[in-house]
Amino acid sequence: MGRLFAVNGMRGVLMLALLAGCTQRAPTTAETTEPAADATAQAMPAPEPVVVQSGPLEDVIEHAPAYMVGISYPRGLDAYPELAALIRSYSQDARAELMEAVSGLGNDKPAAPYELSLAFETVLQTADLIVVSADGSRYTGGAHGEPLVARFVWLVKERKQLTAQALIPDPAGWEKIAREVASQLHNAAAQRVEADRVPVEEQAEQVASADRMIAEGTAAQVDNFAQFVPVLNPAGQITALRFVFPPYQVGPYSDGTQTADVAASTLLAWVAPEYVHLFAR
Repeated sequence: MGRLFAVNGMRGVLMLALLAGCTQRAPTTAETTEPAADATAQAMPAPEPVVVQSGPLEDVIEHAPAYMVGISYPRGLDAYPELAALIRSYSQDARAELMEAVSGLGNDKPAAPYELSLAFETVLQTADLIVVSADGSRYTGGAHGEPLVARFVWLVKERKQLTAQALIPDPAGWEKIAREVASQLHNAAAQRVEADRVPVEEQAEQVASADRMIAEGTAAQVDNFAQFVPVLNPAGQITALRFVFPPYQVGPYSDGTQTADVAASTLLAWVAPEYVHLFAR
């Protein structure tokens, strides 16, 4: 139960952190003033989208009666314009979906402002790889927001994104990976049930329920494993891939984002030849 309360509070905490962090740098701000007293009789115009196709990545803060947006970027990505464009495209798509929901309100005012909170961070950087994480949520009503979880693996020398499909093109490889990941997630679910002190007579049922979600979320399809982070040794070689699963994919919202590591020794047989040099052997 404590974990559920903590997860439900994460959206507001993340937005506050984003807004505080954004004020420390020159943000791109599209700020709507409070409507006049008689404005309730008038239709609320849809806000103009903030679209920046190029240039430096700048933090975004937007306030309006019906919505809030907070987006923060790490420093240093502007040196990699194609990567910066990829990150910008993701955040603009996330904002566009929020604004579509805001437009659907018409003259109605939501019980709580709709909200996009999104934080990008550089989690790994070497001469060969840059990995940027995106974590946040988009709230458009209901008990909690829609989780936004993404990982971008960038090949510095090739100046392109390394996708799961390009890295492991053979479907047979995903069969092997899926079994390994499902086993790890099953064990993690069983440990959570014990840690939560679930009555013994209910443990098997809860683990079985978790296994059903795990089986669906780890079916051997590349899209299920699109979010990953390389795990490196001191020499900068990949020793494992850490697959990242947002809430709902392999467990309920209260379980949060889950991960599973698959060792290079398991992966190498399936890695595309042009990327084998990135791995420890």
